[in-house]
Amino acid sequence: MHRPNGQHKTTAGMLHARNNNKMSERLFHVAAAPFEAARRVLTVPDQHPAHRLHGHSFVARLRAELPPGWAAFAGGETDALKAALDHCIATLDYSDLNQHLAIPTDENLARWVRRCLHVPGIKSVGIQSTRDQGANLDADEHASIWRRFRFEAAHQLPNVRRGHPCGRMHGHGFEVVLHAKQAQSDADRGIDLDALDVLWEPIQEELQYACLNDIPGLENPTSEMIAGWLWRRLKPQLPALCWITVYETITAGCHYDGTHYRIWKERRFESALRLMQAPQGDRRRRLHGHSYLLRLHLSAPLDQVLGWTVDYGDVKQCFEPVYKQLDHHLLNELPGLDRSDPASLARWMRETIGARLPRLDRIDLHQTPGCGAVLCWGASGPADAALVEG
Repeated sequence: MHRPNGQHKTTAGMLHARNNNKMSERLFHVAAAPFEAARRVLTVPDQHPAHRLHGHSFVARLRAELPPGWAAFAGGETDALKAALDHCIATLDYSDLNQHLAIPTDENLARWVRRCLHVPGIKSVGIQSTRDQGANLDADEHASIWRRFRFEAAHQLPNVRRGHPCGRMHGHGFEVVLHAKQAQSDADRGIDLDALDVLWEPIQEELQYACLNDIPGLENPTSEMIAGWLWRRLKPQLPALCWITVYETITAGCHYDGTHYRIWKERRFESALRLMQAPQGDRRRRLHGHSYLLRLHLSAPLDQVLGWTVDYGDVKQCFEPVYKQLDHHLLNELPGLDRSDPASLARWMRETIGARLPRLDRIDLHQTPGCGAVLCWGASGPADAALVEG
């Protein structure tokens, strides 16, 4: 849906905005490392399952704003960050976590990783203990915890143009992630995730196997409207709530913090490359390839009629010409892409697609699961430090 709310700018205005955005551009590198471990959380009641010895397939996540020259060569930052995180996590892999720290909650594990990492410019550290829960530390080591929920529902968008696929009645397996700030005084146990489950129960009862359009307040059930409806229901009961994430599909969703909306659209592409800036003899100079994951994030005011900020379909359509250049191609042959490391590729994407998507303000690009670069510009918004995977 092409938006009638003045998104188009004059050429001079667009150039001015792009120049201002370049001044505020920030580049982060991200890495993820899985590990298998057992633990007992002795601060929960004796009858709680977590009090017993049990195990998880954990994932540790890291985001850092690395100084120039930190890696062995420009473009090698992603792999170097991954190697540093792997080295740190090796101590925890296939271990009893209670031997490393007395109360091995997700938050305390994140703090342990933060202390043990010898990496400059760390901005976020996260521990994900299951697909549906985890904890993050921001640059100031303030913690937040998160829990994921799912419901199956039907909906249609009543105000879209004739012929738009979302105007037809259809359905999704929606997913919602609640993110809550953690008080320092609660570090040993934290906000009770079971309490989040209790808060969610009446919401689940209302949304599960329902037509969302029939629920008061959700007559126009876009991702943004669902996020706002949930915020108004849950924030009074959970003052620590800091943002809500709504996955409409596995490739598109919305963050909301009570004031600002940020949507994303995810694409995957398969590409070959050579890192020609790597030293002679480095295997990355050889022709190789990756299955890339890309998330395009956009922030915009809510359209009060359509109930969304930007149409996911428009994002996909605008990106399609760029996608066709990337998918099943050799990246080194793309015009203007001198280097094909994640940071260089994210900057190339911004230059290539930015004029078509003026609301674009963040690009996440992973060359392997959880490892790559994040390019941000413009004003801050919800989920700036998010380390949650879909």
